[in-house]
Amino acid sequence: MIATSITVPVNGDGPAGEEPLTREQIWRGLLMKARDARLFVPGCSACEVIDEGDGYIVREAIINGIALKEIVSLEPQTKVTFHQVRGIWEGIIVNEVFDDESGELQLRFYCLLSRRGAEPGGEEEQRDQAMFEGEKGYGPAMLKTIQTTRNLLKAGELA
Repeated sequence: MIATSITVPVNGDGPAGEEPLTREQIWRGLLMKARDARLFVPGCSACEVIDEGDGYIVREAIINGIALKEIVSLEPQTKVTFHQVRGIWEGIIVNEVFDDESGELQLRFYCLLSRRGAEPGGEEEQRDQAMFEGEKGYGPAMLKTIQTTRNLLKAGELA
């Protein structure tokens, strides 16, 4: 089993002089990421919405050379959950927006995944765990999500 959780302040490490992002703005960034991860996720080379409805999106993507299909469930202003339904992993990846105990806006990424056909806790899953926690993992993807949201806002492109 692969389990990772990382939380960062949305505005704590922002560039000096930048306006703080609001919950609505970071939420709009997460919605854009759900529809097309290429701007937000390092290593994402393709992302296409193939179906959508009330509260969900179905997408196919290639991330770090790995083809996958996800059902993305949306809990407005709070949570985007990526359910891995095709690809080398099964499980969920969650992007959650919340206020901490001091009222500061936070962005948490967490996942619980298993590699299909691999020995539970075996060498392949251990490599995946290290990857998710490394330079191509959730930390950099989370920071890029926040920075991309800022850049889109400044450019007037945050839908």
